[in-house]
Amino acid sequence: MRKRLLDVIPPTVTIILFFLIWEVGCLVFRVDEFVLPRPSVAVETYFRWQSAIWPNALQTLYTTLVGFGLAIVMGVALGALIGYSELLYKALYPLLIGFNSIPKAALVPVFVIWFGVGTMPAILIAFLIAFFPIAVNVGTGIATVEPEMQDVLRSLGGSRFDMFRKIGFPRAMPYFFASLKVAVTLSFVGSVIAELGASNRGIGNMMVIASSRFEVPLVFAGLLVVAAMGVALYAAFALLERRMVRWAYRGQN
Repeated sequence: MRKRLLDVIPPTVTIILFFLIWEVGCLVFRVDEFVLPRPSVAVETYFRWQSAIWPNALQTLYTTLVGFGLAIVMGVALGALIGYSELLYKALYPLLIGFNSIPKAALVPVFVIWFGVGTMPAILIAFLIAFFPIAVNVGTGIATVEPEMQDVLRSLGGSRFDMFRKIGFPRAMPYFFASLKVAVTLSFVGSVIAELGASNRGIGNMMVIASSRFEVPLVFAGLLVVAAMGVALYAAFALLERRMVRWAYRGQN
């Protein structure tokens, strides 16, 4: 019970202090709502417009989860290949780095030309922005298995596939779950970026419309909803990580 309180209290206090400083700072310096609305104003705007916010939020959540799901499937598959084969690792790694260096926002107009305005560009951007950390972390986890462990299994008659299945893949699990926590938040970033100019639904599209009407509190209300969804998914994967790879944390308090 005490450990659970220690896990919950510090982030809760930090969040409260952050919003309190934001609120007080806006009041003390008399910041106009058009420039930076107070958290209380953003929350009030959320409750006033929640009937319009949540359909867009659910659309953003849908595109994020679909793109993120594709990133998991493709990232794990490619990560397993480059981790299993040193030749593929050397051949594909520079290509992955180069492709990841391309700003994903620059691909939005291209996807609009290919697929039109709608859900598909947002899904693809969410996929592309989350794919790289998953593939690289899984590949790194498999490729960095200690040679001593491989020698032991080889002496027992194990094949290369046995090494991958019994040593490599379990070794990659902590890397995999660590990448999931990063990738799921990046997927939200990708979805919103795509919705800003390539969708007629979603939080990003709602923010563009609100900005054009100078309704800045509504923009921040949308941002708070996206942040809340990102924190919730991050916490879910953190909990799943603790359940699935508890052995990786056995030395921690």
